[in-house]
Parts: sequence; structure tokens; C-alpha cells
Amino acid sequence: MTDLLDLLISFARAGIFGFGGGPSMIPLIQVEVVDLRGWLTPAEFLDAFAFGNALPGPIATKLAGYVGYQVAGFAGAMVALLAITAPTIVAMLALASLYERYRHTRIVRDFLGGVRPVVVALLAVVVWDFAAPALLPSGATASDWPLWLIAAAALVATLRTSLHPALLIVLGGVTGLVFFWT
Repeated sequence: MTDLLDLLISFARAGIFGFGGGPSMIPLIQVEVVDLRGWLTPAEFLDAFAFGNALPGPIATKLAGYVGYQVAGFAGAMVALLAITAPTIVAMLALASLYERYRHTRIVRDFLGGVRPVVVALLAVVVWDFAAPALLPSGATASDWPLWLIAAAALVATLRTSLHPALLIVLGGVTGLVFFWT
């Protein structure tokens, strides 16, 4: 029962304070899951994040379901999913008519103007935290060059083409098999 309550509290906090949607919740979820609760190691969190991105749907709910299941089985997954989604659902229902009425006012525009850079900063922190374990999993060795090549190719493809991110993820996985399958 303690695990379910801890899951409820942790994922409700991420759901309540995760302005900007799923990607902005990742650092909040990471703090709860890795730093505060120790349910996953940083490497396990990165693996869950990477695997979750290969699946359809919002990343925050996939992480909640995965972590909840790891901690307390099916009931844990259900509690974590409810906790991460319920605050947003309630807030959207409560604030939708207010937003529609006041979205053109200066106070709302200025508030959102201040929130957007914070969301970008939170996403930058996720990239920073994930870069080293993703690109240097065994320390700085010459054998890690394919990881950098995969990352560079994905970046170029993202910026220069209209390839769907899911296709890039699958191509990255296949490339990983080619380089690392032994």
C-alpha cells in the first residue's frame, strides 16, 4: 500500500507541475523516480525513456505506466497513470472556459511568455542528462563512435527532412543492431 501511495504522490506532483505537456514532465518524473525514490537508476530511466519513445503516445504516460508496473505491478501502473493524467484533465476542464475568455489579455500572454522559456530549459536539462549515458555508455572509448554517428545522423535528418520521428527511432535501433550485434 505504501508503494501505491508513493506512486500516487510522485506522479501527481509531476502531473500538477508539468507545464507544457509530456516532454516538460520528464525532468520532474526523473527527479521523483531516480533521485527521490530510487525506483530506477539513471541508466534504467534512460532505457525506459528511449524504449517509451519508440512506442506511440505521450511519453509521460508511458513512463508512468512503466515505473508504476516496476514498483507495484498492474495496480501500480494504474495508480501512476491516473496520478499523471488526472491533474491535467481536471485543470483543462476547469480552465478551458477561462482561457478561451481571457487568452488575448496581456496577463495571460505574459504569463505564458514566461512559462515557455522554462519549458525549453527543462527540455535542455533532459538532453544534457541523457547525453553522456547515451553517447558514452562505457566511458570515453574509441568503440563508441557509432553512437555519435547515429546521433549526428538523426539530428541532421530531423533538421533537414520531414521523416517521422518514429521512423528515425526504428532506423536508429536497426543501425544499433548493425554496429553492436555480436
